[in-house]
Amino acid sequence: MGERTVVVPLFEGVQSLDVTGPAEVFSIAGALLAGRRAAPGYRVVSASPGGAAVRCSSGLRLLPEAALEEAGPGDTLVVPGGPGTQAPDGRVVAWLRERAGRARRVASVCSGAFLLAEAGLLAGRRATTHWDLCADLARRFPEVRVDPDPIFVRDGRVSTSAGVTAGIDLALALVEEDAGREAAAAVARYLVMYLRRPGGQAQFSAVLSAQEARRPPVRELQHWIAENPGADLSVEALAGRAGLSPRQFARVFAGEVGVTPGRFVEGVRLEAARRALEESSDGVAAVARACGFGTPEALRRAFVRRLGCSPAQYRERFRPAG
Repeated sequence: MGERTVVVPLFEGVQSLDVTGPAEVFSIAGALLAGRRAAPGYRVVSASPGGAAVRCSSGLRLLPEAALEEAGPGDTLVVPGGPGTQAPDGRVVAWLRERAGRARRVASVCSGAFLLAEAGLLAGRRATTHWDLCADLARRFPEVRVDPDPIFVRDGRVSTSAGVTAGIDLALALVEEDAGREAAAAVARYLVMYLRRPGGQAQFSAVLSAQEARRPPVRELQHWIAENPGADLSVEALAGRAGLSPRQFARVFAGEVGVTPGRFVEGVRLEAARRALEESSDGVAAVARACGFGTPEALRRAFVRRLGCSPAQYRERFRPAG
């Protein structure tokens, strides 16, 4: 089987990392696989309307290899995102609508999902995009089943991913599909990444995603919770630290932070457990106790519910070798 072509359409206002991240994955994979007859390599082709140079959102200019009008969709079509997707170039959307169906598979990075949706390629499909844009994608394209949590979603031959680094994870998943886990791991090592993240992993940590409270006492309590995941973090105990009744505290905390105290605490503890599994050799039972879950079963339920995998599976995938 011959070389696979990966086509990346460019447009004004594209996010440069959405282009170069996946492009580097396929390019490096192609070089690493060059000597394996059973595993074809990749050729990355960038194309823009008229073949003109485009200005990225960062101000960089990219010179494409081909004119979009003359480019085929290739084996794999990777659509990047960026501010330019919010007022899309009609020529890019028309090209996607006409030619994407000929590709073996189609993928988007970040807000590139908006271009796929404009072209009708996400209708009836499950999809994701950057967490800050998921609500807008769902509002503008109600026919798309938007899932704001995973870093990437694969629905048949169409895949969508979250923010820029998630595009690298998705590209690694596509390499793994073509050439196996060993090849994808080799590319990840070359890029100095631990291992690719599974698509079901949450886009961001509970600590980072939670809104920081405006009131200093609640904000300070958030920081204290993050530093003491193994402490008594019941609503009653936290309310006592805040000098409020449990009912008042629950109402104030949810109003300030945007999630209930229980949801926030579980997220903090999950984040602490993730770090412990990645960075220590402690057993799952010890991690569960240290991070406030109490039992391995409680930790396992939280991992499966929030991350889609068990603590053991998470450690196997994310703990650095050696």
